[in-house]
Amino acid sequence: MSEPPVRVAFQGERGAYSEMAVRGLLPHAEPVPYRTFDEVFTSVEAGDAALGLVPIENSLAGSIHRNYDLLLRHSLYIVGETQLHVEHCLIANPGTALDEIKVVRSHPQALAQCERRLTELGVRVEAAYDTAGSVRDLKASGDRHAAAIASRLAAEVYGMEILCEGLEDDGQNFTRFLLLAREPVTPTGESKTSIVFALQNQPGALFRALACFALRDVDLTKIESRPLPGMPWKYRFYLDFLGSQHDDAPRRALAHLAEITTELRVLGSYPRGV
Repeated sequence: MSEPPVRVAFQGERGAYSEMAVRGLLPHAEPVPYRTFDEVFTSVEAGDAALGLVPIENSLAGSIHRNYDLLLRHSLYIVGETQLHVEHCLIANPGTALDEIKVVRSHPQALAQCERRLTELGVRVEAAYDTAGSVRDLKASGDRHAAAIASRLAAEVYGMEILCEGLEDDGQNFTRFLLLAREPVTPTGESKTSIVFALQNQPGALFRALACFALRDVDLTKIESRPLPGMPWKYRFYLDFLGSQHDDAPRRALAHLAEITTELRVLGSYPRGV
């Protein structure tokens, strides 16, 4: 008897861009939808799903701050990454003509990414909590004067019609996703490591922290600051660098960093995907 497919949690309804990312990274897995990012993290931590896939940054909209905060709140590890080219479709009930559309609904980010095209269409926009969810709700309503912005997969899942493809104002629209698990991995080949740390609020502290990597020629690919709860104007720093924490230069850089930080946590070393 064959093993059941690995359950991978994602945020959104069936047909969401996150489900597309799961299918692209792990074609034989079972994508499992959850309404919120918090539920994705909790489901993996509790063992209801073996893995979770969450977006962490978009090339147009920037970082998804909620997921940075949840990385620290939960005892999970980053074990992989992938990126998805986001292509927005204008989706309507079957038989609807483009000139019938008066209102378009979707997640606020999707609406913002299609702002110019929507202005040209002369439609009213309404925010929804989820791209694929807006398609599901549109199908349930049967409304022929409304459309939704979502993925081609969402149109297929709900049996809807695509009126326009490539609706986004900027075609270079990519989202980076992180794969989460309860246990860490030790990557082979090209890898990346994500960490989070905090520093004393004193002159040159961040410079000295970054110098730990610069002195050892460790390539930094991302740095993000998030407020420390209950401590106004103090921050944690999330940092990604090329290489594994088990490699010689990164290992020495992390040991040096540990000497000057008030808090340091390795979120995971994983195969480089972006």
